[in-house]
Amino acid sequence: MVEGLTATIQYASLAMAAWCLVSVFRNQPMVVPHLIGIGVLWLLLLGQGVVSTVQLVNGARPAETVVFVAYLATVILVPPACAVWGFVERSRWGPAVIAFACLILPVLMVRLEQTWNPTLG
Repeated sequence: MVEGLTATIQYASLAMAAWCLVSVFRNQPMVVPHLIGIGVLWLLLLGQGVVSTVQLVNGARPAETVVFVAYLATVILVPPACAVWGFVERSRWGPAVIAFACLILPVLMVRLEQTWNPTLG
């Protein structure tokens, strides 16, 4: 895991959540810039996933490998799933779905760090 990338993902996710919450309070549906934002966030998550997978293949093992892989898969699958759901929901609740997902991602990233390096938790 790359700690700097983890922090970047957390900050980007919280910024995206704030942006989507502003759209919810303004009663605006999800628009293309929201999709671009979640797409950029997803690319950051994919980068972390690739780095983590390469480290796993090269022999670095967290204490609970299965739990780590499950969290990693969840982190990578949440943004596209919520983007589709948010885009289909053409009311103000579309951005709310994205905001909710973006509030969950930093917590999942902390959990990934804890499972990768058990001495942190």
